Amino acid sequence: MTRNFTVFPASSGDGDAVGEVHSESWRAAYSGFFSPEFAAEAIAQRRHKWHGVLAESENTALLAALDGRALAFSYFGPSATRPGSAEIFGFYGHPDGWGSGVASLLMASSLRRIREDGFGHVHLWTLRDTPQSRRFYAKSGFTESGVVRDHDYGDGNPLAQVEYELTLP
Repeated sequence: MTRNFTVFPASSGDGDAVGEVHSESWRAAYSGFFSPEFAAEAIAQRRHKWHGVLAESENTALLAALDGRALAFSYFGPSATRPGSAEIFGFYGHPDGWGSGVASLLMASSLRRIREDGFGHVHLWTLRDTPQSRRFYAKSGFTESGVVRDHDYGDGNPLAQVEYELTLP
């Protein structure tokens, strides 16, 4: 069976697709870290915020689709903490696409775009206790920088995040 993968820039009209990927990925990977009430609210917020973000942001969002269905997105731009570097602010895959290769294709496309935008270095943060995402970033060429920080998602219970970085060829 031939798989038809596509990667394209997301526009404000893609808010529903990005929101679907973000909320379902978040539900599968992160909801266990939070109370059921907070997780439900956070998932709903991620589902509905993207029309505005995509319309107003100067950062880049890419969508990756398999056979026309959006299954992964990346969101990146200039780093606020590392001048001259890019930061991947979000990289999420819908659970229906896990293992399909769509995320690897999206990462390759994102890194190519970041390089084309003039950046030679990129970094990102992921939760320390999400081994699946950490394996994916390592497989994609990222290494841990050694920096760990606590991040509060809004429920008053900070979670440890690990920074990954990559120098682009």
